[in-house]
Amino acid sequence: MTDSTLPQSATATKSKGLSLPAWLVLICLVAFTILLTAGAVIWKNAPPIPEAIRSPQQEVLITKADIQDGQVTYLARGGQHLGSIWGHGSYLAPDWSADVLHRWGLATAGVLYNGNPDFSQADLEVLSPEKRAGLEARVRQTFKTNRYDPETQELILTSSQAQGLQQVFRDYHELLINGSPVQSIPSHWFKNDTQIHNVTAFFTWTAWAAVANRPNAPFSYTANWPHDDLVGNQPPGQFLVWSIVSVITLIAGIGIFLFVYLTQEESEEVQPVPARPAMAIPTPSQKVTSLFFGVAMALFLFQIVMGMFTAHYAVEAEGFYGLPLSNFLPYAASRTWHLQLGIYWIATCWLAAGLYFAPRFGQKEPKYQGVGNMILLIALAGIVVGSMIGTWEAVTGVLSVKNSFLWGHQGYEYVELGRVWQVFLIGGMVFWLWLLYRAFRPALQKEENPTGLSHFFLYSAITIPLFYSVGLMYTSHTPVSIAEYWRWWVIHLWVEGFFEVFATVVIAYLCSELGFLKKSSALQATYLTTILYLGSGVIGTLHHLYFSGTPSFIAALGSVFSALEVVPLSLIGFEILKALKISREAEGFYRWPLRFFIATCFWNLIGAGVFGFLINPPIVLYYSQGLNTTPIHAHSALFGVYGCLALALMLFALRELVPEQAWNEKLLRFSFWSINIGLAVMMIFGLIPNGFYQLTESVNHGTWYARSAEVITSPWMEWTVWLRIPGDVIFALGAVTMFFFTVRAVIAIFRFPVPGRTGQLQDAES
Repeated sequence: MTDSTLPQSATATKSKGLSLPAWLVLICLVAFTILLTAGAVIWKNAPPIPEAIRSPQQEVLITKADIQDGQVTYLARGGQHLGSIWGHGSYLAPDWSADVLHRWGLATAGVLYNGNPDFSQADLEVLSPEKRAGLEARVRQTFKTNRYDPETQELILTSSQAQGLQQVFRDYHELLINGSPVQSIPSHWFKNDTQIHNVTAFFTWTAWAAVANRPNAPFSYTANWPHDDLVGNQPPGQFLVWSIVSVITLIAGIGIFLFVYLTQEESEEVQPVPARPAMAIPTPSQKVTSLFFGVAMALFLFQIVMGMFTAHYAVEAEGFYGLPLSNFLPYAASRTWHLQLGIYWIATCWLAAGLYFAPRFGQKEPKYQGVGNMILLIALAGIVVGSMIGTWEAVTGVLSVKNSFLWGHQGYEYVELGRVWQVFLIGGMVFWLWLLYRAFRPALQKEENPTGLSHFFLYSAITIPLFYSVGLMYTSHTPVSIAEYWRWWVIHLWVEGFFEVFATVVIAYLCSELGFLKKSSALQATYLTTILYLGSGVIGTLHHLYFSGTPSFIAALGSVFSALEVVPLSLIGFEILKALKISREAEGFYRWPLRFFIATCFWNLIGAGVFGFLINPPIVLYYSQGLNTTPIHAHSALFGVYGCLALALMLFALRELVPEQAWNEKLLRFSFWSINIGLAVMMIFGLIPNGFYQLTESVNHGTWYARSAEVITSPWMEWTVWLRIPGDVIFALGAVTMFFFTVRAVIAIFRFPVPGRTGQLQDAES
C-alpha cells in the first residue's frame, strides 16, 4: 500500500494540529518518561536491607549477606513457582512473606502474653475479647514501629520480636527439611542448614518490610500488604480513593472512545473481495514458516499436559492419580514449564507470522530466506529444549545455586529461563528481525512516507527484541523491588504491549490489502489502537507493583492508567465486524482466521477487561493479591487474547498456504468452539468460584489464612479443581483438533501443489 492510498487522518496537515504519528511519538515520550522516573523513585525508596538484624542484647540474628544469599538460593530452586513473595508467584504453597509475618506475630504475641513463643492462632482465639484486643494492640505497636537506623544501617528488634523470630526459624527449619505434602513443598527442598537459615532470613526480611511503617508514613514499605489484623496491616485509606478514581476513569474512557469511534465519518465503502483472492504461489521461506506453526501447536499440547499436572497438584499434592509424579516432575517444575510453554508457542506463532507476511507484503523473496528461516527454527527449538531442561535441573537441585541463574532457573514468573538461554533467545529475535527486514525492504522502499503502514510494521517488529532485552536489567542479587519493576517491563510491555501492536499492524495491513478493512481506516485504526495501547499501557505497567516495596504514588498512577487498558483491540474488531456485514465473500474465505481474531476481541473485553479490572483497583487487589483470582485473569487473557491472536495469525498464513483440498473447515469449526467453550466452562465452574472463595477468606481472616493449608485443602477448593475437568477436557479436545489440522496442513503444503495462484514471487538478485 503506497502513500497515495493512506487516509487523510493519518497524514494530517499542521492546520489540523498534530498528526497521529506525532501524537504517538509524543505520548510514548511522555509515558516512558513517567515510567522511567517512577523506576528511579522505586529504586531510591526500596525497602532497605539492614547490614544486621540484632536483638536488644546486640546478638546478630540475621546479616545482610544472609538475606541476599537466601534470595539467590530461593530463586535458584524455582522461586516464584513454589509459593510467592509479596504476592507474586504460585498459589499452592504459602505466600512466604504473609506466612512468616503471621507466624512471627503469633510467636511475639506469645512472648508478650506469657513468655512462651510457642503460641498458635487457636491460643489467640480462645482469649477473652478484652485480653485479645489488648494483646493485639501491643503486637501492632511492636511491629509497626520502624526501628531501622539509616546511619548504622542496622535493625534492632524488641526482645519479644527477637524471641518470636527464633521460634519462626525453628518452625521453618522443620518445614523446609520435612516439606509439606498438602502444599507440594518437597522435603529437603534446600541442601543444608545454611541454605535453610538464609532462605528463612530472606523471607523474614520481606515480612519485616511488609509490616514496618515507612519513614514519615502511616503504612509499611508494601503499603500494609499482606492483610493481617494481628500485626495491624489494613489497607491505606488512599487505596479506596484511587480505586474510585480508576472506576470513574474506566467509565469516562469507554464513553469517550465510543463517542469518537461512532462519530467517525464513513468515507469509503468496503469492496467485496473475490471468493478466493488471487495470491502468489508460496515461496520456499513461506513454506518453512508452516513448520514453525507445527512446532507451536506441539508446544501448545505440551503446555496443556503440564497444566493438567499442575492443576492436579491442588488435590493430590505428591502425585497424579496415585503415580508418584513429584519424584520426577515437582510442582515447581510442572508450573514453570506450563508458563514457559505458553510464552514459547504464542511467540512462535507471532514470529512465524512476521516471516510469512514479510515477503508477501514486500512482494519479493530474498535469496536463501528459506534457509535462514530454517536455521532460526532449529535455533529456537534448541533454546526451548535447553531452557526447559535447565529449569528442571534447577528445581530438582541438579544444578548448583551458582549455576542456576545462568543455565537453569532465574526464579521469576514468565522470565524463568536461565540467563544464557535468555541471551540466546534475544539473539534469535535479532536474527528474526534481520530476516523480516530483508524480505520486507521492497515495501519500505516503495513507501516514501516514514510514518506509513509499511514503516510502522518495521517499527513494531524492532520493539520485539528490544523490549524482551529489558529482562537483562536485573540479576538474582538485585533487590526484589527493582527486579519486579524490570520484570514487568518484559511481561506487560513486551507481551501485552508491543507484541500486540505488532499483531495489530500485521492484521490491519492484511485486511486493508484484501479489502475487508477500509483502506481509508487501516492506518488510522492502527495508530489509534497503538496510542490506546501505549498511552494507557506504558504507565499502566505500574499496577503490577502496588505492593512490591514501592512508594504509594505508584498505586495512583497504576490504577488510573491501567483502567484505560480495557478497550484497545475493540477498534479494529469493530471495523472487521462492520466490514463482514458488507463483504460476506471475504468472510467465506477467511472465516476462521477472522473468527479467532474476533474471539481475541471478545476475550480482550472479558479476560483483559472485566477480569483484569477485577484485580486492578488497589482496594480490591489489596485483598486478592497472590490468590486464585489472578489465574482467572491470567487464563482468560493470556490464552483468550494472546493465544487466540496467535491462532488467528497462524490461520491467516495457513489459509493462503494450504491447498484447498487440505483445508478442513469442519476441524476448524470444532476446534474454535471447543477451545472457546472449554475456556468459558473452565472459568465458570472452576477458576471463578475457586478464586472468589479464597478472596472471601482473605477479606475475613487475612492473606495468611487464604493461603494456608486449611483453605487450600478445603472441600470447596478441591471440588472447584475437580469441576474444572469438563472445561479442561473440552478445551484440550479443541487443541488436539487444532494440532491435527495444523499437521495435516503442513504435510499438504509440502506435498501438493496449490491451484489457483497467480505465480511465484519475484526472486531477489544476487
